[in-house]
Amino acid sequence: MAGANDGSGSQPDHQHAEGAHAHSHGHGHGHGHGGVLGVLRQLVAPHSHDAKDSLDQALEGSRDGIRAVAISLVVLLLTAGVQALVVVASGSVALLGDTLHNAADALTAVPLWLAFRLGRRAPTPRFTYGYGKAEDLAGVAVLVLIAGSAVLAGDEAIHRLLHPQRITHLGIVMVAAVVGALGNEVVARYRIRVGRRIGSAALEADGIHARTDGVTSLLVLVGAVAVALGAQWADAVVGLVIAVAILAVGYQAARSVGQRLLDAVDPAIVARIARTVGAVDGVVAVTEVRARWMGHRLLAQVRLSVDGSLPVTRAHEIAETAHHELLHRISNLSDAIIHVDPALAGFDPHASTAHHRASP
Repeated sequence: MAGANDGSGSQPDHQHAEGAHAHSHGHGHGHGHGGVLGVLRQLVAPHSHDAKDSLDQALEGSRDGIRAVAISLVVLLLTAGVQALVVVASGSVALLGDTLHNAADALTAVPLWLAFRLGRRAPTPRFTYGYGKAEDLAGVAVLVLIAGSAVLAGDEAIHRLLHPQRITHLGIVMVAAVVGALGNEVVARYRIRVGRRIGSAALEADGIHARTDGVTSLLVLVGAVAVALGAQWADAVVGLVIAVAILAVGYQAARSVGQRLLDAVDPAIVARIARTVGAVDGVVAVTEVRARWMGHRLLAQVRLSVDGSLPVTRAHEIAETAHHELLHRISNLSDAIIHVDPALAGFDPHASTAHHRASP
């Protein structure tokens, strides 16, 4: 912490690293404590922000993520299994493409599960931030599976266009398409909700992927209706459209995962951090805010200024208050480093290190 006057007239520049402090209340903006259960928990357990709280919050997010991918795996495997049986009976290439996509989507649970499990490990001297980035790497595995299903579906659709085949059991194909749409929408809603709550870009991207799967299942239904009306080519064309749709959702997911790998953060989060710290009594200015995701955990670094005539103990109290407010008001924030500078006219607390911190 860059404190102010320590009583000797000098203006030392210290850093206050709050190091892995976090709240375990499971709330985002504001001071909600999770309803009745949260209130009861607060009556039993004291309100604290120590390193154990940070670990508890991270583990809770990982547990929620593991539960989400496990449930999704079961639902999608059942969906794909039902569709696969109908593919064998009917020979529908459109339904085959949808089945491949659903199977690939189910398999994405494997890298996500491994990532959430790995992310629960404690930091080490080598991996000082822990293993949260494994979650973002799992997003890359999801992209590979999406691309693979698109290639397989597209290849089969082109083959069927060149070599037409009569589609049978159209009524069952229609039912299988509806089953696929419903199964994927259930999984999509669940993954997206949990992903946003725990801050997991990989899980949210997988949820968006599942939602698109539901749309492609409805395309299978459209194709089956067209075939029933006499357009035998419609099944293969729909299969090709599904392959293109899979590529489109892959592109959308790639943007999300790629930004997370490059430590991109929503500017609104950065602005909210600045406003929260700036509203703390005693903060003269907020001069720098940085944030990054470590899996589904948000890390922040803030530089603020206080009156240069304050004693170090008072400057420290202001930093603690700022840190406490951040943990309460910023969703998924589990670590904050607060650096405090003295605000003095004509004085640059970082003059001696400015050339070292300058961009090349």
